Amino acid sequence: MDILEFLQTRNSMPRLTDPPPTSDDMAKVYKSALRAPDHAWLRPWKFLQYSNESLKLLSEAFENTAKSLDPHIDKKRLERVKNAPFRAPLVIVLVADIKQHPKVPKIEQMLSLAAAGQNILLSLEFLGYGAIWRTGNMAFNKEIVKELNLEPHQEVIGYIYTGTPQGNKKDLPELDRKNFIEIFD
Repeated sequence: MDILEFLQTRNSMPRLTDPPPTSDDMAKVYKSALRAPDHAWLRPWKFLQYSNESLKLLSEAFENTAKSLDPHIDKKRLERVKNAPFRAPLVIVLVADIKQHPKVPKIEQMLSLAAAGQNILLSLEFLGYGAIWRTGNMAFNKEIVKELNLEPHQEVIGYIYTGTPQGNKKDLPELDRKNFIEIFD
C-alpha cells in the first residue's frame, strides 16, 4: 500500500484488545509524534501512557473528575466513566503543555499537539495496531488536570485508546471533495 492510500483508508477502531503495542513500537510511535509542526520549537506536548495496573489510576481520576463535574451523577453513568479506561489495553493522554510566547498563542500550541496525536494514530495503524481518539467530559476541563497531577497551564485535549483491533474495520463513507474545498486560481 502506498502512503496516499494508507492515509486515505485510516480508520478508528473502537474495539481493542490485548496485546497492546510493545515498548519498542511505542518508542517509534512517540518519535513520530515529536515530528509534529511546532512553531518556535516550543514542544507543547506531553503524553501520559497508562496500561496494565496503571489503568486503575486513570479510572480513579475519571471517577473523581466525574463526581467533581456533577456531584449528583447517577450510578450507571459513573460506572461507565470508571470503566472507560479499560476499553483498551493502553491509553495515551494528550496533554497540551502551554508555554507563554508572544508569537505562538495557546490555540496554535493545542493544534500542534493535535497534529502529534494524528501522527500517533497513523503510526499505530502503520504498525498493525488499532486506535481511536476519544474526548468527552474527561477532556478540556480543569478537574481532570488536577486529578492527573498536571500543572495549571496544561490541558488534556484527548485520549488515544490503543491495542490489537478486534472485529472488522467500519466502512468509510466516500466524501465528495467539492463539499469541502474551494479553489481560487
